[in-house]
Amino acid sequence: MSIRLMMVDDHPVVRAGLRALLEADPEIEVIDELASGEEALAALHKRATTGDPLPDLVLMDLNLGKGIGGIETTRTLREEHPGVQVLAVTTFDAEADVVGALEAGASGYVLKDSPTEALLEAVRDAAAGRSVLSPEVQQLLVRRMSAPRTALSPRETEILEVLSTGATNRETAKQLFISESTVKTHLVHLYEKLGVDNRTAALRVARERRLIR
Repeated sequence: MSIRLMMVDDHPVVRAGLRALLEADPEIEVIDELASGEEALAALHKRATTGDPLPDLVLMDLNLGKGIGGIETTRTLREEHPGVQVLAVTTFDAEADVVGALEAGASGYVLKDSPTEALLEAVRDAAAGRSVLSPEVQQLLVRRMSAPRTALSPRETEILEVLSTGATNRETAKQLFISESTVKTHLVHLYEKLGVDNRTAALRVARERRLIR
Protein backbone atom coordinates (compact mmCIF):
# COMPACT_ATOMS: atom_id res chain seq x y z
CA MET A 1 0.00 0.00 0.00
CA SER A 2 1.49 3.34 -1.06
CA ILE A 3 1.81 6.46 1.07
CA ARG A 4 -0.20 9.34 -0.38
CA LEU A 5 1.66 12.64 0.00
CA MET A 6 0.76 16.30 -0.34
CA MET A 7 3.65 18.77 -0.63
CA VAL A 8 3.31 22.39 0.49
CA ASP A 9 6.23 24.65 -0.43
CA ASP A 10 6.30 28.03 -2.16
CA HIS A 11 9.46 27.23 -4.17
CA PRO A 12 8.75 25.28 -7.41
CA VAL A 13 12.36 24.11 -7.71
CA VAL A 14 12.32 22.71 -4.18
CA ARG A 15 9.01 20.95 -4.82
CA ALA A 16 10.36 19.44 -8.04
CA GLY A 17 13.49 18.18 -6.31
CA LEU A 18 11.61 16.69 -3.38
CA ARG A 19 9.03 15.11 -5.67
CA ALA A 20 11.68 13.42 -7.79
CA LEU A 21 13.42 12.11 -4.67
CA LEU A 22 10.23 10.85 -3.05
CA GLU A 23 8.62 9.27 -6.10
CA ALA A 24 11.78 7.26 -6.73
CA ASP A 25 10.43 5.15 -3.86
CA PRO A 26 7.68 2.87 -5.25
CA GLU A 27 5.79 3.06 -1.95
CA ILE A 28 5.31 6.84 -2.15
CA GLU A 29 2.82 8.70 -4.34
CA VAL A 30 2.66 12.51 -4.47
CA ILE A 31 -1.00 13.32 -5.10
CA ASP A 32 -0.81 17.12 -4.71
CA GLU A 33 1.76 19.88 -4.58
CA LEU A 34 0.73 23.37 -3.51
CA ALA A 35 2.52 26.69 -3.12
CA SER A 36 0.65 28.16 -0.14
CA GLY A 37 -1.22 27.29 3.03
CA GLU A 38 -4.46 28.61 1.56
CA GLU A 39 -4.11 26.39 -1.50
CA ALA A 40 -3.35 23.36 0.65
CA LEU A 41 -6.39 23.83 2.88
CA ALA A 42 -8.60 24.42 -0.16
CA ALA A 43 -7.30 21.26 -1.85
CA LEU A 44 -7.94 19.20 1.28
CA HIS A 45 -11.45 20.62 1.60
CA LYS A 46 -12.18 19.79 -2.02
CA ARG A 47 -10.97 16.22 -1.60
CA ALA A 48 -13.02 15.76 1.55
CA THR A 49 -16.11 17.20 -0.18
CA THR A 50 -15.82 15.17 -3.39
CA GLY A 51 -14.85 11.94 -1.68
CA ASP A 52 -11.39 11.81 -3.24
CA PRO A 53 -8.80 10.15 -0.98
CA LEU A 54 -7.03 12.47 1.43
CA PRO A 55 -3.26 12.34 1.72
CA ASP A 56 -1.78 10.20 4.46
CA LEU A 57 0.88 12.84 5.06
CA VAL A 58 1.50 16.50 4.24
CA LEU A 59 5.07 17.70 3.89
CA MET A 60 4.88 21.25 5.19
CA ASP A 61 7.38 24.04 4.68
CA LEU A 62 7.08 26.71 7.39
CA ASN A 63 7.98 29.83 5.45
CA LEU A 64 5.30 30.08 2.75
CA GLY A 65 5.79 33.72 1.81
CA LYS A 66 2.66 35.85 1.83
CA GLY A 67 -0.48 34.50 3.45
CA ILE A 68 -0.74 32.07 6.34
CA GLY A 69 2.46 30.35 7.40
CA GLY A 70 3.22 26.69 7.74
CA ILE A 71 2.59 26.53 11.48
CA GLU A 72 -0.88 28.08 11.25
CA THR A 73 -1.67 25.93 8.21
CA THR A 74 -0.65 22.86 10.20
CA ARG A 75 -2.87 23.83 13.12
CA THR A 76 -5.93 24.38 10.90
CA LEU A 77 -5.26 21.25 8.87
CA ARG A 78 -5.03 19.05 11.96
CA GLU A 79 -8.21 20.52 13.37
CA GLU A 80 -10.17 19.97 10.16
CA HIS A 81 -8.57 16.68 9.07
CA PRO A 82 -7.22 14.92 12.19
CA GLY A 83 -6.48 11.76 10.23
CA VAL A 84 -3.94 13.55 8.03
CA GLN A 85 -0.43 13.64 9.47
CA VAL A 86 1.96 16.56 8.97
CA LEU A 87 5.75 16.47 8.71
CA ALA A 88 7.52 19.83 8.81
CA VAL A 89 10.29 19.79 6.20
CA THR A 90 12.11 23.09 6.33
CA THR A 91 15.43 24.91 6.43
CA PHE A 92 14.63 26.58 9.76
CA ASP A 93 15.88 25.06 13.02
CA ALA A 94 15.01 27.93 15.37
CA GLU A 95 13.40 26.89 18.65
CA ALA A 96 10.31 28.99 17.94
CA ASP A 97 9.71 27.15 14.65
CA VAL A 98 10.29 23.70 16.09
CA VAL A 99 8.13 24.17 19.17
CA GLY A 100 5.44 26.01 17.18
CA ALA A 101 5.17 23.26 14.56
CA LEU A 102 4.99 20.46 17.12
CA GLU A 103 2.45 22.31 19.25
CA ALA A 104 0.35 22.89 16.11
CA GLY A 105 0.13 19.13 15.60
CA ALA A 106 3.02 18.16 13.34
CA SER A 107 4.12 14.54 13.78
CA GLY A 108 7.72 15.47 13.18
CA TYR A 109 10.27 18.03 12.11
CA VAL A 110 13.18 17.43 9.73
CA LEU A 111 15.53 19.69 7.83
CA LYS A 112 15.60 19.83 4.04
CA ASP A 113 19.29 19.00 3.95
CA SER A 114 18.73 15.67 5.71
CA PRO A 115 20.23 12.63 3.93
CA THR A 116 17.88 11.04 1.41
CA GLU A 117 17.35 7.82 3.34
CA ALA A 118 16.73 9.75 6.57
CA LEU A 119 14.07 11.84 4.83
CA LEU A 120 12.38 8.76 3.35
CA GLU A 121 12.39 7.07 6.74
CA ALA A 122 10.91 10.20 8.30
CA VAL A 123 8.11 10.17 5.71
CA ARG A 124 7.28 6.52 6.49
CA ASP A 125 7.30 7.10 10.25
CA ALA A 126 5.27 10.32 10.13
CA ALA A 127 2.70 8.80 7.76
CA ALA A 128 2.20 6.03 10.32
CA GLY A 129 1.68 8.61 13.05
CA ARG A 130 5.05 8.05 14.70
CA SER A 131 7.02 11.01 16.01
CA VAL A 132 10.17 11.82 14.07
CA LEU A 133 12.78 14.51 14.66
CA SER A 134 16.06 15.16 12.88
CA PRO A 135 19.16 14.93 15.14
CA GLU A 136 19.61 18.72 15.20
CA VAL A 137 16.04 19.20 16.37
CA GLN A 138 16.39 16.52 19.04
CA GLN A 139 19.43 18.32 20.44
CA LEU A 140 17.57 21.62 20.49
CA LEU A 141 14.65 20.13 22.45
CA VAL A 142 16.99 18.40 24.89
CA ARG A 143 18.68 21.74 25.60
CA ARG A 144 15.28 23.35 26.11
CA MET A 145 14.19 20.63 28.55
CA SER A 146 17.45 20.74 30.47
CA ALA A 147 17.06 24.46 31.16
CA PRO A 148 13.29 25.05 31.43
CA ARG A 149 13.62 28.23 33.48
CA THR A 150 15.58 29.87 30.68
CA ALA A 151 13.24 28.71 27.90
CA LEU A 152 11.29 31.53 26.33
CA SER A 153 7.51 31.58 26.38
CA PRO A 154 5.63 31.82 23.06
CA ARG A 155 4.82 35.49 23.78
CA GLU A 156 8.45 36.30 24.61
CA THR A 157 9.52 34.68 21.36
CA GLU A 158 6.92 36.69 19.44
CA ILE A 159 8.19 39.92 20.97
CA LEU A 160 11.79 39.10 20.08
CA GLU A 161 10.83 38.25 16.51
CA VAL A 162 9.02 41.57 16.07
CA LEU A 163 11.87 43.51 17.69
CA SER A 164 14.31 41.80 15.31
CA THR A 165 12.64 43.67 12.45
CA GLY A 166 13.72 46.97 14.04
CA ALA A 167 10.32 47.75 15.59
CA THR A 168 10.10 49.95 18.68
CA ASN A 169 8.33 48.87 21.88
CA ARG A 170 5.28 50.85 20.82
CA GLU A 171 5.24 49.32 17.33
CA THR A 172 5.70 45.85 18.82
CA ALA A 173 2.79 46.39 21.19
CA LYS A 174 0.55 47.55 18.35
CA GLN A 175 1.46 44.59 16.14
CA LEU A 176 0.83 42.04 18.91
CA PHE A 177 -2.29 43.81 20.26
CA ILE A 178 -0.85 44.26 23.75
CA SER A 179 0.11 47.32 25.78
CA GLU A 180 3.52 48.93 25.64
CA SER A 181 3.94 48.31 29.38
CA THR A 182 3.32 44.60 28.77
CA VAL A 183 6.10 44.59 26.18
CA LYS A 184 8.45 46.23 28.69
CA THR A 185 7.54 43.65 31.36
CA HIS A 186 8.26 40.80 28.98
CA LEU A 187 11.59 42.40 28.06
CA VAL A 188 12.64 42.42 31.72
CA HIS A 189 11.97 38.68 31.91
CA LEU A 190 13.68 38.12 28.56
CA TYR A 191 16.84 39.91 29.63
CA GLU A 192 16.99 37.85 32.81
CA LYS A 193 16.56 34.55 30.96
CA LEU A 194 19.14 35.42 28.32
CA GLY A 195 21.61 36.96 30.76
CA VAL A 196 21.71 40.36 29.04
CA ASP A 197 20.68 43.94 29.82
CA ASN A 198 19.62 45.40 26.47
CA ARG A 199 17.69 44.45 23.34
CA THR A 200 20.70 44.36 21.02
CA ALA A 201 22.38 41.76 23.20
CA ALA A 202 19.08 39.90 23.63
CA LEU A 203 18.65 39.58 19.88
CA ARG A 204 22.26 38.47 19.42
CA VAL A 205 22.01 35.77 22.09
CA ALA A 206 18.60 34.62 20.86
CA ARG A 207 19.98 34.15 17.33
CA GLU A 208 23.08 32.37 18.63
CA ARG A 209 20.88 29.97 20.61
CA ARG A 210 18.54 29.50 17.62
CA LEU A 211 15.59 30.84 19.66
CA ILE A 212 14.60 33.03 16.70
CA ARG A 213 15.63 33.12 13.06
